[in-house]
Amino acid sequence: MRAVTCACGGCDGGDATHRILIAGIGNIFLGDDGFGPEVLRHIGPVDPRVRLTDYGIRGMHLAYDLLAEWDALVLVDALPSQGAPGTVHVFEADHQSLTAAVGLDAHAMDPATVFASLNALGGRAPHTVVVGCEVVDVEHRMGLSDVVAAAVPAAVRTVEDVVAELVIRTPVREG
Repeated sequence: MRAVTCACGGCDGGDATHRILIAGIGNIFLGDDGFGPEVLRHIGPVDPRVRLTDYGIRGMHLAYDLLAEWDALVLVDALPSQGAPGTVHVFEADHQSLTAAVGLDAHAMDPATVFASLNALGGRAPHTVVVGCEVVDVEHRMGLSDVVAAAVPAAVRTVEDVVAELVIRTPVREG
């Protein structure tokens, strides 16, 4: 496991060579909702143009970070169960359908609210790939359910594969 960059506001925001942001989102105190942060804890070293950050429940912080010029965003998050808990899904985000009507909301973390906050701040979301896992529950407890915990290694490989493809497609910028 490796250390994950904190979104506390006191950390180095990166340099101009960072073009791909991997964002783990979710509340570790709500069971399987902590899937995104847990996956990030297991990701190995990344390309220098990639920044790995556990945003937890700090949606506004993610929206502010997205005001920088990113070529791509990989969101790692828990997904509502569609009947197959532990299933890992990968899809490209449709920013039009994911943009909620709310505007700025400092306390919400779902992707729609993050993108709406970003729009309200005058920003534009980069190409976004979501790597998510269907949850068993989001009850008040720490730790993932056994089914979702078992999906973490597959999600790590999926994130690494997605990022490898994005790095190939992303031009190198002088930093």
